[in-house]
Amino acid sequence: MGLFNFFRNTADINTGVAEYETNDGAVLLDVRTAEEYRDGHIDGSVNLPLDRISSIEDAVKDKNTPLYVHCYSGSRSGQAVAYLKRMGYTNAKNIGGISSYRGKVVK
Repeated sequence: MGLFNFFRNTADINTGVAEYETNDGAVLLDVRTAEEYRDGHIDGSVNLPLDRISSIEDAVKDKNTPLYVHCYSGSRSGQAVAYLKRMGYTNAKNIGGISSYRGKVVK
């Protein structure tokens, strides 16, 4: 498995968001930049850019909290999930990229 395949995303953000919506206490985590987030995001998502992912402990103290992580294409969210798991977050899931999202986005 090459590096390209490691970060390749096969998740469907639409399925991930639907799962998030039925999971009480879950967090929908958008790891795009603040500028990307302001241009349009999924309602209810929390913006924590990938380069600040280490500060997740300030926002989500319980490491068993379900985290549904997305970005633009699924690559950065894959990196974020790998980092979160190394930090001890047991329920982090890469749901892909907002570029494939079919729902409404807010600005």
